[in-house]
Amino acid sequence: MVDPFLKKDWYTVRAPSIFSKREPCQTICTRTTGIKIASESLKGRVFEIAQADLTGNADDSYRKIKLKVEDVQGNKLLTNFYGMELTRDKQCSLIKKWQTLIEARADVKTSDGYTLRMFAIGFTERRQQQMKKTWYAKTGQVKQIRKKMIEIMTNEASKCDLKELVQKLIPEIVGKEIQKSCSSIFPLQNCYIRKVKIMKAPKFDIIKLMELHGDSGEDVGAKVDRIDPAVEEKTVAGSGGRY
Repeated sequence: MVDPFLKKDWYTVRAPSIFSKREPCQTICTRTTGIKIASESLKGRVFEIAQADLTGNADDSYRKIKLKVEDVQGNKLLTNFYGMELTRDKQCSLIKKWQTLIEARADVKTSDGYTLRMFAIGFTERRQQQMKKTWYAKTGQVKQIRKKMIEIMTNEASKCDLKELVQKLIPEIVGKEIQKSCSSIFPLQNCYIRKVKIMKAPKFDIIKLMELHGDSGEDVGAKVDRIDPAVEEKTVAGSGGRY
């Protein structure tokens, strides 16, 4: 009997430069044998990682980020954003009595050609000095808020590329904008982008992928000592004008 792990190699998953923790996990793959190439089996793998492991902030553990392998370089797997979703326990903690749950979804297209489906969620909030026990929204108000959610998600995604959109999703900028814009219709609380899925991606471009991973500040060249011009002239003069 031969241990099957002797025929496998470990690879490091490398996240895009928009995250502070660039190497959150590792994966394993069988070595290249015959017509089975290891890099081909690694491309397309999707990793679901907690946002806290990518940002280093424990408060972000309620959101899961999906990263998809786009290219293999040595033992490094270069990934790109593939999706996002709130955890099950976070969604259950938001649902309570005496309030109205409002959801909306929109198919948006970024400036660099990605088509995404975004799901937003929000809950009505008790008005100031309210005496009534519940704070339910009327059907007309729910329709207006849902329309506003779709409009904000479409506008925020259409004017930026995928990288900039992810930078907005991480600190929940879109959810705060929905909460602020819909306050005139009905006060809202706990507004989040519940889920993001990539429906269609443009043709693979290695240059754009390297730009996405090129802001890490690594692989810096060694320091080179510069020669003083005055010393260089004396050296040339002492050698008869030639080196």
